[in-house]
Order: sequence, then structure tokens, then C-alpha cells
Amino acid sequence: METKRLNKAISETGFCSRREADRLIEAGKVKVNGTVAGLGVQVTRTDKIEVEGKLITKEVENIYLAFNKPVGIICTTDTSIRDNIIDFIKFPERIFPIGRLDKPSEGLIFLTNDGDIVNKVLRSGNNHEKEYIVSVNRKVTQTFVRQMSEGVPILETVTKKCKVERISDYTFRIVLTQGLNRQIRRMCSYLGYEVTRLQRVRIMNINLDGINVGEYRHFTASETEEINRLVANSDKTMDASFD
Repeated sequence: METKRLNKAISETGFCSRREADRLIEAGKVKVNGTVAGLGVQVTRTDKIEVEGKLITKEVENIYLAFNKPVGIICTTDTSIRDNIIDFIKFPERIFPIGRLDKPSEGLIFLTNDGDIVNKVLRSGNNHEKEYIVSVNRKVTQTFVRQMSEGVPILETVTKKCKVERISDYTFRIVLTQGLNRQIRRMCSYLGYEVTRLQRVRIMNINLDGINVGEYRHFTASETEEINRLVANSDKTMDASFD
């Protein structure tokens, strides 16, 4: 009978990502057939997996949602935290966000129950584009556009070169393939600008078109096919916050 690693088996049920599964296993919160399991354990489809006393081996179809996050919603699965994204959406199956948008930011974020796809999408080395419209408190100059696009020193590194386009005196478009923590806000701050509005409008091949603030839609079949094509050769190791 085919076997798979325990963390992969957990993620495929939609309970959480592989990374979170590893944390739960290390904390001794996962049992296989009634016995506390360790990292690297192999399981089959007949094994009973419990997380924190809850049987999770029910299989559900993969779910992929595009959500237009409002300002003030926090991208966490911890439902003890006020204004968390899970309670806001109230989706009937267990899902989790792919990456995050910080609380003051708004726009597109993916949610899924497919733990296998999460790190493939997140890893900055895979060069998956994320597009933002950003408003700032000072006029957007050509010098600012050039400096932002060429790379800015933040968080003990220099940001990757990126596409930046002036939209109006106080608004610009930026396309990143990187996901450092609060990257755009930190880049602007380094150059003496303060972000007044930050909206993510596209991730890879999916944009916000037709999704009202606070609402979500399922990926279409063609979008899902294209996402899977784009991540087919992606490294699964995560090193980006996707913020």
C-alpha cells in the first residue's frame, strides 16, 4: 500500500500547511492510530490521524479561493484573535490563507485547503508576480520610481529589482516577485515616504476583477490549471512572507 509522510498526509486533508503540520508534530499534538507520532513518520490511507484529539482523515476536494480582504482583517487562522480572516469569511470547510496582507492593507489574498501548494506559491525564488497599487503622502517623482525599482536596503538585504510605474502624483503601481515582511511600506519609509493606502490587485494570473471588498470567489477551472502549471517546477521551501 502506498505510503506518504505524515506532514503531507495532514496537509492533504486541508487541516493546515505542511509547515504547520511539522510544528504540530514536533509539539507532540499528532497521533497516528492512537500513538504520538514523530517527524518523518510514514502513513497510509487506512491510518487514523488525530491532531489535538480531533480525527482529521476526512478527505475533501481541493479548495482555492480569491478573497478581497478589507482593511482591518488579520490574516491568521487563530480564531482567538479578533478580526481574523477565518471568522470573517465563515467558509464551511477548513481553509487557510496563502501568505498574508498586513492589517492596514487590502486586496487580493488566496485561501486554500491544499497544503501542498502553499510553499510553492510563497517562495520568492519562484518569481511569482504580485501587483500592488500604492498611495503615499508625498509626490511620486521619477527619482523615487527609479530607486524603488532598482532596489532598496531593508531588513539587512537589498530588495530585488522590480517593476514600478507612476500612476498619479501620489499613487504608483509596483510588481514584486519577493515577499519580505511589510516590504513596500519599509521601502517607501527608507525613501522618506509614508504609505497611506496599499492594495494588492493581482497574484500571478488572478486579479481582483469582479470581487467586491469583503467577498470571495472560487478559482475557475482555467485559473486553477494555470496556477498548477506555474508552480509545477517550483521549489517547495518557503522563504517569503508574501506580504
